[in-house]
Amino acid sequence: MNPNGMESGGEGSGVPREVPGSYGVPYVSAIRDRLDFYYNQGQDKYFESRVQKYGSTVVRINVPPGPFMARDPRVVAVLDAKSFPVLFDVTKVEKKDLFTGTYMPSTALTGGYRVCSYLDPAEPTHAKVKHMLFSLLASRKDAFIPAFRSHFSSLLATVESQILLAGKSDFNKLNDATSFEFIGDAYFGVLPSASDLGATGPAKAAKWLIWQLHPLVTLGLPRILEEPLLHTFHLPPFLVKGDYKALYNYFFAAATKALDDAESLGLKRDEACHNLLFATVFNSYGGLKVLLPGILSRVAAAGEKFHQRLAKEVRGAVEDAGGKVTMAALEKMELTKSAVWEALRLDPPVKFQYGRAKTDLNIESHDAVFAVKKGEMLFGYQPCATKDPRVFGATAAEFVGDRFVGEEGSKLLRYVYWSNGRETDSPSVANKQCPGKNLVVLVGRLLVVELFLRYDTFTADVGTDLLGTKVEFTAVTKATSGPDAA
Repeated sequence: MNPNGMESGGEGSGVPREVPGSYGVPYVSAIRDRLDFYYNQGQDKYFESRVQKYGSTVVRINVPPGPFMARDPRVVAVLDAKSFPVLFDVTKVEKKDLFTGTYMPSTALTGGYRVCSYLDPAEPTHAKVKHMLFSLLASRKDAFIPAFRSHFSSLLATVESQILLAGKSDFNKLNDATSFEFIGDAYFGVLPSASDLGATGPAKAAKWLIWQLHPLVTLGLPRILEEPLLHTFHLPPFLVKGDYKALYNYFFAAATKALDDAESLGLKRDEACHNLLFATVFNSYGGLKVLLPGILSRVAAAGEKFHQRLAKEVRGAVEDAGGKVTMAALEKMELTKSAVWEALRLDPPVKFQYGRAKTDLNIESHDAVFAVKKGEMLFGYQPCATKDPRVFGATAAEFVGDRFVGEEGSKLLRYVYWSNGRETDSPSVANKQCPGKNLVVLVGRLLVVELFLRYDTFTADVGTDLLGTKVEFTAVTKATSGPDAA
């Protein structure tokens, strides 16, 4: 590491080497590695142990789910901050049908269409769908702050009631329902609960998500049950057909303007609706199910002194804005922004990225250059890259809430990769970066703002959930200053 904690070149300018590692015996080794990944080692240790074994952060390994769901589990893994960004370079890697990695869920789960996440930017439909999403976000930009504040102030009122009654409150459960309502309200101005979905939307969405993600999760069941049920064969799509149709009907009715715009871009209305459903439920809602508990857990663990700093910044900026939460006020909250970026660095909502080499490539790590052949699958486990001590120093694995504050801190943002691109880059129709990148960061900041307008401090118990972190509030201390002071 150089004195500024940034990446250094090492021996990266040397002659390309063969990528170390081993795939082992076909089928047998891939299944053994899958058991290590899910049960024997866990995700972080699985990758860290192979880096240690081969003395390299670019290494050949098998990745789950393996047989018999994935045609080929063999990848070249890029596991440091310097090699990882090759996955963002669509001049070097193809992104076709790689969103979930070495397997692809049935298109029966998405109306028979390959939706935008599975399209390479070179495919014409990719630009049309991404234009549709950009237009939707731009047209609804004034709705996001008031919608969030309305829905999440109600959530926190429920948290307070539950703590009074039971001594704790399950944030994840409340967030699952609230985030679904918020997204429908913010994107389309139509509450899902006021549609034919009623209160069933979150459950139907969660079921549909599991049908696509089950190869990459564990439910905590005995492995003798989980292995054949979740990790060996695809769950049959017909079992969620009714749930998906109900979700589709909501979007077809609620998203009339967005679908009209999509048709003007040359998309079929049906195809546009399936894409909009996927982007909203899988990308946005699925993301918030992971993102908001992750931010909350990190801020909770940071303790009362850090809470005091956040409360002072948030309340001061809102007071300067006449007591209103505005975009201008949010932009002044540098510590708040830093805390959200730090949570995204440590707990990215999507941990895995993939790309297939378009040509023979040289991939550079901190210490060497490696030769990769055309057609090989490249894979990145993002937490290894974003906790790289060669960039983030001795505290790389720790939450440092003010890490990105100031000129020097802002230089590190180029190593925050949660959006399938650098935080310093912008999504476009020509890349695969998340079209809602700026909205995700905004929503994270709004959660912190809502917390510290309302509370001086809070405590929570943190555990693990199906898709990420589980958080239970155990105590809140009402604000003693600011607009929401008791």
